[in-house]
Amino acid sequence: MTTPEPTNSTEPSTGGHSDAEALALGALGWILTDEQRADRLLSLTGLTPERLRHGIEERAVQAAVLEFLAGHEPDLVLAADALNVAPEKIVAAHGELSR
Repeated sequence: MTTPEPTNSTEPSTGGHSDAEALALGALGWILTDEQRADRLLSLTGLTPERLRHGIEERAVQAAVLEFLAGHEPDLVLAADALNVAPEKIVAAHGELSR
């Protein structure tokens, strides 16, 4: 029996996340480390804690998280630094998830 070779593809494997989805999940984790920022996320996006818990796998919720960051440059820059990505990557991931 042979095992599949690992790939460098950006496409998700079965049950995996795309790069944009993974970035949104990481961004949400970063946002939630600061209570004021988390409250602002809920206030500006209209999301609720329950909606985040039960809907985080949905592209619309992920897009809302990244849109929140893209709309406030200081947070965008801080999140990008914390996630070790360029701010433009967060903006591009938002565009991908918004389609």
